[in-house]
Amino acid sequence: MKSKQTDIIYDPSDFVLLSDYVPAVIQEIRYFSTYNFIGDRIDGYEEPCALLTKEAARALRTVSNELLVQGYRLKVFDAYRPSSAVKHFVLWGLEDQDVRMKPYFYPDLQKQELFERGYIASQSSHSRGSTVDLTLLDMKTGKEADMGGPFDLFSEVSHPDYRGITDEQYENRMILRRVMLRNGFLPIDCEWWHFTLGDEPYPDTYFDFPVSSEYLRR
Repeated sequence: MKSKQTDIIYDPSDFVLLSDYVPAVIQEIRYFSTYNFIGDRIDGYEEPCALLTKEAARALRTVSNELLVQGYRLKVFDAYRPSSAVKHFVLWGLEDQDVRMKPYFYPDLQKQELFERGYIASQSSHSRGSTVDLTLLDMKTGKEADMGGPFDLFSEVSHPDYRGITDEQYENRMILRRVMLRNGFLPIDCEWWHFTLGDEPYPDTYFDFPVSSEYLRR
């Protein structure tokens, strides 16, 4: 169903729980927690689960199968993101006083620069349902692969082609990138963890239903 007042869709019928398609996935949905660049649970995140369009979930299943053979599991930080969550980001950006998480996520930038430099958008591809933020978990060590910088660090260090890191850290980024590209996902130039399905089913549509397994079953 489509709102007549806005261009936002509230129907989750083409979305699935990622864990149903990729049983090996590890989920640490940061915007359900308070450990994120704002410091609060983000609006619209009712459960710590990853939702995606069926098409993106199928493609990610193939990614997962390839990486399992190489000794890695996927760890997902965010997938579908409601438009209400993006609005939360924007409103936070207008509040100059709240910089609680600056030392951890944007130590070298002012809040306003996060929007100017493209780290935070007023409309997010995540709200179209086929974008995912993820990393690798090394099954030998049981720990995340060292990518030379953490998820949601708003810094030049997070650019996929940044070379001020070790060769091993850079190669870990490339392992993830190569498999994602091979399976139809496209990267962006400022976040090593961010990929969007190239042939996404809703390239011009934004959704605003909650991140909730129960909502999918309605």
